[in-house]
Amino acid sequence: MTFEVTDGGQGEWAVLRVSGEMDLVTSPVLRQRVHDAVADGRRSIVLDLSRVVFCDSSGVGVLIATRRLMRSCRGRLRLILPADGRTGGPAEGAHVNRVLAALGVRRLFDVHPDVVSAVAPEPEDEADPLSA
Repeated sequence: MTFEVTDGGQGEWAVLRVSGEMDLVTSPVLRQRVHDAVADGRRSIVLDLSRVVFCDSSGVGVLIATRRLMRSCRGRLRLILPADGRTGGPAEGAHVNRVLAALGVRRLFDVHPDVVSAVAPEPEDEADPLSA
């Protein structure tokens, strides 16, 4: 399966759509794309992981490093992780959700089911997971 990261935007949000397998070989590509977005001045990033079919520890490491990077530049990070894999098959999207939950790190991320909800303004009184 081909790994791909495509760039998009929704207003102030940089949307990186990821598909394929996030593993030791492909995870550095995502890490570089996130760093490129931040270097370009983007401080609001959505990682659409709804088409990721596999994620190993190196993929999780990139997600945690991205969270750390966004915290350090006072940015915002949101993940798209459909719970039921409804985007194309039983494995898509839901796999990353299960991996993060099994490792106990899902709660560290601001998770949304789709791009529309991810880029929507958040209520002022909502806690920011990046501040934890």
